[in-house]
Amino acid sequence: MADPDAHQQRMFAQYVLPEVEVLLRVAMSLTAQRADAEDLVQDTLLRAYRAVGRFDGRHPRAWLLTIMRHAEVSRRRQRRPRLLDDPDTELERLVPARDATPEELVVDTTFDEAVDAAFTALPLRDQQVVRLVHVDGLSYAEAAQVLDVPKGTVMSRLHRARKRIRNQLLAAGVESERGGA
Repeated sequence: MADPDAHQQRMFAQYVLPEVEVLLRVAMSLTAQRADAEDLVQDTLLRAYRAVGRFDGRHPRAWLLTIMRHAEVSRRRQRRPRLLDDPDTELERLVPARDATPEELVVDTTFDEAVDAAFTALPLRDQQVVRLVHVDGLSYAEAAQVLDVPKGTVMSRLHRARKRIRNQLLAAGVESERGGA
């Protein structure tokens, strides 16, 4: 009989390791800090390793995202409030990445602030959908799996979130680089 540990390691390498990058992107959208995202991915990988022997081999990404969702729920229950955010992260965001004219800096900053304000004004569930689909590049079905909601719910939340952001940008009088809100 073959070594069960070797079989478990082969399955882990085949089904789990190719999805680590996606897991990290999703974890970044679910958590506020990179360290938290890395911890969440590590917890997900440990849970997946323990359970890979029971995995049927179908839909590994969905399986892993479900594990991640459950791990994040457990982590939130145990988490204490953060006392301090990393001030260096905020400082880096304020420093311009390229040489720009003062006018461009003001317009870019104004637009970024308006988009950030519009995004922050969204309900948390809509923020999560926007992050998963537009930032992490997940499909509607994958985002639905992460959030444990139907695909149609993801689509409707995303539609409402886009509309709210667009309306807030219009109300703020901010236009994008393409000339529209």
